[in-house]
Amino acid sequence: MAIGVGLLGLGTVGAGVATILTNPEGRHPLVAELALRRVAVRDPKRSRPADLPATLIVTDPKAVVDDPAVEIVVEVMGGLEPARSLILRAIAAGKPVVTANKAVIARHGEEIAAAAAAHGVYVLIEAAVGGGIPIIEPLKQSLGGNRIQRVSGIINGTTNYILSRMADEGAAYAEVLADAQRLGYAEADPAADVQGDDAADKIAILAGLAYGGPVPRSGIATEGIDRLEPRDVAYAAQLGFVVKLLAVAEHMGRVEDGSELLDVRVHPTLLPKGHPLAGVHGVNNAILVEGDPVGQVMFFGPGAGAGPTASAVVADILNIAGIRQVGGPTAGLDPLLAATSWRRCVLVDSTRTRHRNYVRLRTRDEAGVIGKIGTCFGDAGVSIQSIVQFAGHEGAAEIVTITHEVLESRFREALAAIQALREVQSVAACLRTL
Repeated sequence: MAIGVGLLGLGTVGAGVATILTNPEGRHPLVAELALRRVAVRDPKRSRPADLPATLIVTDPKAVVDDPAVEIVVEVMGGLEPARSLILRAIAAGKPVVTANKAVIARHGEEIAAAAAAHGVYVLIEAAVGGGIPIIEPLKQSLGGNRIQRVSGIINGTTNYILSRMADEGAAYAEVLADAQRLGYAEADPAADVQGDDAADKIAILAGLAYGGPVPRSGIATEGIDRLEPRDVAYAAQLGFVVKLLAVAEHMGRVEDGSELLDVRVHPTLLPKGHPLAGVHGVNNAILVEGDPVGQVMFFGPGAGAGPTASAVVADILNIAGIRQVGGPTAGLDPLLAATSWRRCVLVDSTRTRHRNYVRLRTRDEAGVIGKIGTCFGDAGVSIQSIVQFAGHEGAAEIVTITHEVLESRFREALAAIQALREVQSVAACLRTL
């Protein structure tokens, strides 16, 4: 008997899912066992896939969730509400859910997971991070025997496209952003992408899976690329680096109550040109997982778009459908597939983290300035890897320093002393470095 699927949303991803489900030829035979029963849309007059019967279309999403013929609910409408409420409504009705909604999972994942466990249903989220890249299931299952040391990645295609163009062409941020919007890589309001919030949602999800407990989304230090200047991209290239918007979750040990201590952050980062993530260009995404004993494993591919994201959504539907066929609707939950939390995670105080840093200073073009800057760093216990002066204008110079790894509190102490120097006009840029 066919398994009924209800679809909440028929935008880019929803239309891709509908196309796969209504065209099973040449795909896994289980796809042919899936039947699209109801589709909720905001505007029934908008164009839809040709193979989608008009009789399936409704404007009330609750009608999809409540339909007895719908056995799996797929949420691809986006946004926090009514998506969250509809997911919880489906769970309460005993229906498994597949969602691509990273914002809902990052902010309400703990609530949703608790409800799913209570009602004995799956909520699968492969499409929420990395588009078509299979990263959620590997973190849940394939890498489950590892102690994960770090998860780092380029997980926003819009910003990666912008940074790739800035590096390759020396183009200004605003110019490339306008091109990205014209090409459909960036939204009309690109704030969530360029200010880092989209990447922060995704790394919150990945960190929760990698370390076994929910990560507080509001506590993730987040910095985007909207203030990045082309000259920093150019200087980085001259020094042997590329600039990427990096999302990182790193294990820092345990606190007294046994909770996992994590450093989770999003920020523009200088990567050495030989780093595995440095060669990820355009709208592609990549996630690098470092664990014991696996070492380094990288997942690479298209991070967004109708095809890749729909592929990940259907993979989750097939997971649920396969379990139902083997064990029936009353089969118990697989703890690995369900990815229930088993410990508590807390975020480290940022002053206790250790990083390498890139600093660009705008200074007076006078003798002895570099020496005074070096003294400020030395007095704070900050070791310098390199310090280079670039030509400025109107009597100013630009001094770029890259530090060795240092405690953040010491770095801030040095920066405060440098800013107090008479010769220093401003700290023009400050970026992390790997």
